[in-house]
Amino acid sequence: MESLIQFFSQYGSEMLVKTWEHLYISLIAVGLGILIAVPLGVALTRVPKVADFVMGLLGIIQTVPSFAILAFFIPLLGVGKVPAIVALFFYAVLPILRNTYTGVNGVKKSLLEAGRGMGMTGWEQVRYVEIPLAIPVIMAGIRLTTVYLIGWATLASYIGAGGLGDYIFSGMSLYQTEFILAGAIPVTLLALLTDLLLGKVENWVTPTGLKKLKEAA
Repeated sequence: MESLIQFFSQYGSEMLVKTWEHLYISLIAVGLGILIAVPLGVALTRVPKVADFVMGLLGIIQTVPSFAILAFFIPLLGVGKVPAIVALFFYAVLPILRNTYTGVNGVKKSLLEAGRGMGMTGWEQVRYVEIPLAIPVIMAGIRLTTVYLIGWATLASYIGAGGLGDYIFSGMSLYQTEFILAGAIPVTLLALLTDLLLGKVENWVTPTGLKKLKEAA
C-alpha cells in the first residue's frame, strides 16, 4: 500500500496526462461510433434484409481478437493514436447500431401512422417520434460501449498510443504490482464515472412521458 501511495505521489502529474490520453482515445472512438451507427441503425430499419447482413458482418468483425485488429492497422496507419482509435471504432459500432435498430424498430406503428396523419415527413417522424422514443435503448448501447472501450483502450499502448495501459504493460514486463494497479484502478474509476455521467445524460434526453411511464412501472 505504501509503495502504491509513493507511486501516485511520484507519477501524479504524468498520470493526469495518461488519463487524458486514455479518455481521448476512448471517447473519440465512441463519438465516431455514434455518428456512424445511429443514422445507419435508423436507415437499416427501412431495409430489414440488408440489416441482417450488415449486423452479421459487424458481428464477425467483433469476434476478431483486439490485438489482431490493432496489428492489422499498423501496416495501414502506422502506430500511435490514429490506428488505436480506428480499431476501437470498429468495436463501438455494433452495440450502438444494434440498439438503435432495435429501439427504432420497436416504436409502435400506430404512433408512426398518427405522425403521418398529422402531415409529418419521413425525416420529421424520425426526429420527433422514432428517435425520442428509442432514446433509452440507444443510450443503453452507448453506455455499454463506452464502458467496454475504456477498458479495451488499455491495449492501445501496445501500438504506442499512450494512455493508462502504459502502466499496466510496464508493470507486467517489470513485475511491479504498483504499476499494474496504477493503470487498472484509474481505468475502473473512469469507466464507472463515465457510466454515471451518461446515465445523467440519458435521463436528460429521455422525453418526460417516457420517464413517467418508467416511474409508473
